[in-house]
Amino acid sequence: MDSSLLIWAALLTPLAGALLVLLARSPRTALRLSSAAGLASCVLAAALGVAGFEPILPSAAGGWLRVDALSAAHLLLLALVGGTSSAFALVYFGDEIDRGRLTPRQARVFGSLWCGAFFALTLLLVSNNLGIMWVGMEATTLLTAFLIALHVSRESLEAMWKYVLICSVGVAFAFMGTLLTAAAAPAAGAPQALSWTGLLADASRLDPNLMRAAFVFLLVGYGTKVGLAPMHNWLPDAHSQAPSPVSALFSGFMLNSALYCILRYLPVADRATGGGGWPRELLLGFGLLSLAVGAVFILFQRDAKRLLAYCSVEHLGLVAIGVGLGGFGTVAALVHSLNHSLAKILAFWSVGRLGQAFGSHDVARMSGAFRASTVWGVGLLASLVALTGAAPFATFLSELSVLRAAFGRGIVFALVLASLALAFVGLLRHTIRLAWGPSEVEPRRLDDGRLDRALVAVTLLALLGLGFGWPQPLLHVAESAARVVNGEATLAAGGLR
Repeated sequence: MDSSLLIWAALLTPLAGALLVLLARSPRTALRLSSAAGLASCVLAAALGVAGFEPILPSAAGGWLRVDALSAAHLLLLALVGGTSSAFALVYFGDEIDRGRLTPRQARVFGSLWCGAFFALTLLLVSNNLGIMWVGMEATTLLTAFLIALHVSRESLEAMWKYVLICSVGVAFAFMGTLLTAAAAPAAGAPQALSWTGLLADASRLDPNLMRAAFVFLLVGYGTKVGLAPMHNWLPDAHSQAPSPVSALFSGFMLNSALYCILRYLPVADRATGGGGWPRELLLGFGLLSLAVGAVFILFQRDAKRLLAYCSVEHLGLVAIGVGLGGFGTVAALVHSLNHSLAKILAFWSVGRLGQAFGSHDVARMSGAFRASTVWGVGLLASLVALTGAAPFATFLSELSVLRAAFGRGIVFALVLASLALAFVGLLRHTIRLAWGPSEVEPRRLDDGRLDRALVAVTLLALLGLGFGWPQPLLHVAESAARVVNGEATLAAGGLR
């Protein structure tokens, strides 16, 4: 398929799926249509991601839409997280339909917004324009907000409004940063001043003072959506109330998509301000704070989904640290994004299914997970151990790689090591209790089907396999994306690479 047609297909498929879901009469039909549309969107995103590493980069709409190595790497991650979570939605909401807890209207709302989220995320990634990328990020906020309160309650409505208000303020900050970047662009005299290709080509001619102010606004704004401390307050509430497939998409990819927006600006801000590396130092500071805050709050959580939310704060902080360190640290950070996503989607799937068995996500009530399901008990145990950064799981290798990148910087290395150790102890304590501790309630036994077993097995094998080394294709993807983030991309026949 022609690359421009592939871009349009990746954008239009989820929109068509959303419209079809709205026509469904039964909840099971709406669920199947949304999952099918989600899977189809992810297949197209994966194909587009692969095309992003070809000599001629995919582009459409006169260059307004475009894919390079950085966006291609994130499209592949979207395909992985979104495709598997669409399959898990069949399991999770299938159980709710069987128990009469999902009405036809709720199924249509979920399906249409689920597909809409895929459209917004894909638009964000293929945009070659500052404004379109901002629109894509704002659209993800508006579309996913109502998914948090799919099951209406006082707590879910409070979490939804908290998410909307905090993230909207954050996106407003990002909008100010976008405007300041546009104001800096006339100094470059670039004909396409608002495109990434134009900005990167003429970054050294941008107004440095405006770009400094712009990057601060952008880091705070998009950092709110990433969940970087101290702008992370919406994250635990949203995760605790959202259905588990939604939480998996949030933590497994949407946080990474917001970080992607920051990564886009990083080389531009660095070149515009003389190449001194101050944008990386600023990102490094937020990363260290997030890692420490996440590690401390992990110790005191009583709700399993809030526990996983603070794990996201911790791990995204570690990713920010790797990018802030630069060089090999950026490669390690991008690989850790993948490893964290694999562990986190499996963790949210497991907590979601086990929560249906126990009737609660409270750690005290969910303890003894194997009594409800062997399959999802294994999934919960393995994913939580992976999130601690223990060997032989993939997260151990990528965390070790970030530590290696920080080794030459004594204070940074000590803070990262201390925070990781604290998070390890706290999360392992919760893991032991959830897997084998006594429960306050007797759960119903889950009927685990082939899809349940396949989802757990495939994700677990990936976490174990990547723990013994990074295969060459993965290393190529991470190194190519890191060259874009580190400002090492060069002008090629197909555009900036």
